[in-house]
Amino acid sequence: MSSSDTSKRKSKPRQVRDAEATQAQILDAAEEEFARYGLAGARIDAIAARTGVVKAMIYYYFESKEGLYKAVMQRIGSELDTAFQQLASERLPVEEALKASIQAGIAYGAAYPHRGMLWFYEAVQNQGQYGQLSGWQKSFWSMTTILERGIAEGVFRSLDPFLTTINILGVCTFYFNAHENLKYLDPNRQLLSSEAIEQQIQEAINLILMGAIASCDSR
Repeated sequence: MSSSDTSKRKSKPRQVRDAEATQAQILDAAEEEFARYGLAGARIDAIAARTGVVKAMIYYYFESKEGLYKAVMQRIGSELDTAFQQLASERLPVEEALKASIQAGIAYGAAYPHRGMLWFYEAVQNQGQYGQLSGWQKSFWSMTTILERGIAEGVFRSLDPFLTTINILGVCTFYFNAHENLKYLDPNRQLLSSEAIEQQIQEAINLILMGAIASCDSR
């Protein structure tokens, strides 16, 4: 085997890593663009400018703006699934599992505050059709599974797990989705500070568990 063949073999893993890094960079920039303008208003030119990658490279990896949007949504769905599926599968006591789910939901909102607008545009512009393909529903059903188990064990009241999950997600996400409006209510509160978010986690846990936990008399 010639030295040039050996060099090519050694360079292949590096090329793969570079391609993966480039795609991740494109997805990050695209997510921000889609969160600002939705699929309809986003521009590939703007995404290319954010990354320094030529448009041809974006089309090479994702084929079209729609293909890029699908990849962004699928990555989000995969991340949500990973975060919440683990909580459902660890078989924690249901009360602890619900607390952990609330904490994970709020921490997720703090890490990706712009994604609320992305989901808003997905609902308004696309009626949820691409979101449906992303697989995000798995994280939703992971939380309903925790609630169903808690109801069956008599730890939680007889709730509708589907509606309760929707309400819990509302508590977890509204804080971040409406931040630009909420910040004017009390300018002295730094709502996105780590201290405020930690307080919000505890307040949300207390509120939700007070509504979910069965009374001692009913157990």
